[in-house]
Amino acid sequence: MPEDLYRTILNDDTPLFYERLSDYLSVLGNPTRLKILKIIEKNPKDIREISNEIGTSYENTKKHLNKLLKIGLIRKDAGVGKPTSKGIHAVWKYSTIPGGLELIARNVGSFCNMEIKNPELASRLVEIRKMIDDEISSDMPVLVLLGGTDDGRVYTVRKNTVRLGRYDPFAKGIFDEENDIVLDDDYRGVTRISKPHAVIILEDGVWCIMDEGSTGGTSVNGKLIGKSVRTVLSDGDMIELGAGEGMASFVFHLKKNSDTADENNLSSGDEI
Repeated sequence: MPEDLYRTILNDDTPLFYERLSDYLSVLGNPTRLKILKIIEKNPKDIREISNEIGTSYENTKKHLNKLLKIGLIRKDAGVGKPTSKGIHAVWKYSTIPGGLELIARNVGSFCNMEIKNPELASRLVEIRKMIDDEISSDMPVLVLLGGTDDGRVYTVRKNTVRLGRYDPFAKGIFDEENDIVLDDDYRGVTRISKPHAVIILEDGVWCIMDEGSTGGTSVNGKLIGKSVRTVLSDGDMIELGAGEGMASFVFHLKKNSDTADENNLSSGDEI
């Protein structure tokens, strides 16, 4: 099986696709807007608060926010402003949608893996991906689930060791509910989290995956990996847990400048 089978995603190559991609990149290709996304990720703020933090005028801040609202990366909800001598006033509070920063990293990473035939857009994608890595991406990778009931869900790998498995009603307290990746029970090809299907591990600066003796096995880019053997992961790798109906597939996205596998002369799929 070719090594890059899962590295390239084909698009429909229509003018409308490129037009929408260009609009999307135009919004993301502004460092001020990326900064806004970062500062409202956890704490909703009104326009004046955001304006003060980014050092731009009220009107310019409003324009930035409207562009981010248009592509669905932020939301606004009714709130109250800081007390003034005239009392408390209602304001709009803006916040990044849940998982929004991971979603941006996933979308731009996916576009970079596509066969973009427009040279200008392809070049802009590379530049914007670097900008996103520099401005808002964490050093931790993300996994994008493909197919099944939770298709498109983005999981951030927040710790150096993360277990992957299917939901188990009797496993409460056995796994880390905030950091381990627990799939819906519909993914029946995946071993329950109480006896994890696989684990993702950061060791000596290299991200790896290891099958924990699952029944259905674990594959990276279509190649079945050995049980209890640490296999190197690289940006864009396809991970498959189980086989056939009920399996789970993920795309592994890793911030480029934190991927040290090359520095250690290791390639995707290598066993260590």
